Amino acid sequence: MRTLILLLAAAVLLSGQRRPELNDGDAHGDAPFLIEDGWTALLNRHDLSGWHGMSKAPNEWFTATAIVWDRLLGPTRLSGLKGPGGRILNGPQGRTVNLVSDRNFGDIELYLEFMLAKGSNSGVYLHGLYEVQIFDSYGSNEPVTSSDGGGIYHRWIDNKGVGGSAPSRNASRRPGEWQSYHIWFRAPRFDGSGKKIENAKFIRVVYNGLSVQNHVEAEGPTRAAMDISEAPENPIMLQGDHGPVAFRNVYVRPLRPIIER
Repeated sequence: MRTLILLLAAAVLLSGQRRPELNDGDAHGDAPFLIEDGWTALLNRHDLSGWHGMSKAPNEWFTATAIVWDRLLGPTRLSGLKGPGGRILNGPQGRTVNLVSDRNFGDIELYLEFMLAKGSNSGVYLHGLYEVQIFDSYGSNEPVTSSDGGGIYHRWIDNKGVGGSAPSRNASRRPGEWQSYHIWFRAPRFDGSGKKIENAKFIRVVYNGLSVQNHVEAEGPTRAAMDISEAPENPIMLQGDHGPVAFRNVYVRPLRPIIER
């Protein structure tokens, strides 16, 4: 009898809690692609046209009308309502192939929004080679590193991490909230013989409206990059094999001078 009472009490308590959260708002104001010109959308509202899986393994990314994060019963998972809507999710288990753009880009400005489950990990690779880390760093009291959200990830040389750039602050939001990156990226430069003469550079990275990186050079591909050479133009890669992640509002435009805010 006592067990039954406890179960009933738990059910009542759960019924009074907020159930799965559909968080599709912008807590940080209007995004630049809404108020500035020149942006091109890389996601449509219907399918994954313009993108392909990096490997021959099954590609489980799908488009979704809404993304759901359940704080109570599944904080380490995201689920999506399949259908049109401009959101994409990396499969029902939150682990699938990395997603690569069909198009190549040179110097660009990139804006995108993402949602993580609790403890999840992903990344956006400019040129498929240089990663801006996506990681659930919310609430951490440890000093930030290149492995935290907002970090430029380190390279991997002789079985150890080399370089990288920690964000200037921990700007991560709670799991289940939409977050944003606004990235100004300058491609590496090459001479007439094809020799690299200047490194790729993250001119600026704004994370959830806060500047976290300024004038950071990428001396070479970061860990888990695509197996392609550095070049004047290369694709964008979204990491899908490290944990549940959803994306929406992925926009690019040619690199322009930064207006300080």
